Amino acid sequence: MSGRQLELLAISGPSLKKGKTRIFHGLHQDFSSIVVVGLGKKAAGVNPYENWDEDKENIRAAIAAGCRQIQDLEVPSVEVDPCGDAQAAAEGALLGLFEYDELKQKKKPPVDVQLHGSDGTEAWKKGLIYAKGQNLARYLMEAPANHMTPTRFATIVEEKLKSCSNKVTVHIRNKSWIEAQEMGSFLSVAKGSDEPPVLLEVHYKGSSDANEPPLVFVGKGITFDSGGISIKPSSNMDAMRADMGGAATICSAIITAAELKLPLNMIGLTPLCENMPSGKANKPGDVVKAKNGKTIQVDNTDAEGRLVLADALCYAHSFKPRAIVDAATLTGAMDVALGSGATGVFTNSHQLWNHLYEVSSCTNNRHEGD
Repeated sequence: MSGRQLELLAISGPSLKKGKTRIFHGLHQDFSSIVVVGLGKKAAGVNPYENWDEDKENIRAAIAAGCRQIQDLEVPSVEVDPCGDAQAAAEGALLGLFEYDELKQKKKPPVDVQLHGSDGTEAWKKGLIYAKGQNLARYLMEAPANHMTPTRFATIVEEKLKSCSNKVTVHIRNKSWIEAQEMGSFLSVAKGSDEPPVLLEVHYKGSSDANEPPLVFVGKGITFDSGGISIKPSSNMDAMRADMGGAATICSAIITAAELKLPLNMIGLTPLCENMPSGKANKPGDVVKAKNGKTIQVDNTDAEGRLVLADALCYAHSFKPRAIVDAATLTGAMDVALGSGATGVFTNSHQLWNHLYEVSSCTNNRHEGD
């Protein structure tokens, strides 16, 4: 900042606290407006209680707040200072500007975000890719269920993947294919809805060795969860449009990996359907047969996530993977146990857990393991 800017900042009010902003106009010939943001404590490091890098998170939050203020002024473009971490700054800019407004008549004006200066160009580009992936997952989860059916979800992911890499293969498996695979557990949930189920299968071959065992990601894809016959309370049921958060997350992660050209093989499997009450729906006490031949008694039809995942996980083993990771909005009991600030992790691999825990401090994803 110039001496004049520092002087005005000093007399314009108290010192900026973390995440707070102050805007100045007409101070620079190249910029009509300048937003100053508070970054908080310098060199805060990794918080041992939250297991996240506070420096990175402070930059993300501050840049997000600044970009939103620029958007409110209807300024069409903004140059963002990297604040010592261009990747975190890029993530904050795009994440902060995200809003699901596809169905609104009046939309907020788009803002083109660019890096100020040339330091950290590659890190900035990487941050933009990370944030675009996260925003795609948010878009998929925020869309109303009648606009984000299993078929529509699969089509969007296919379009995104094919546009970002030639190393991607997408299979949209229909109901007939699912029946041929004898995925009775998955089909038992899907049969309650008029929307046809889809098993979305995505292959990304980024390794130079096409035969290298893949990492397989399985994501729960319930595009609307009413609870079925064991119906949920009506209050806040609209949020169940996001019960395909696991599917949205793993598909967005594979798209991000493809854009980053990561040198590994990945497969994503997402069983997509609705969980609805009808004359054809699962009933408490029903017994269904999974792909591996095991029978399952359904005590509560609102425990549908494990039914759709069971068949997808069985199918995942057919690829002889290095590891299988599944992601799901599986049960509200996790929120009761951990609150909304952390993700629960259950694993039989200490090595995988250690890797996940280590990288989560950089990406600021809190995990509690067992």
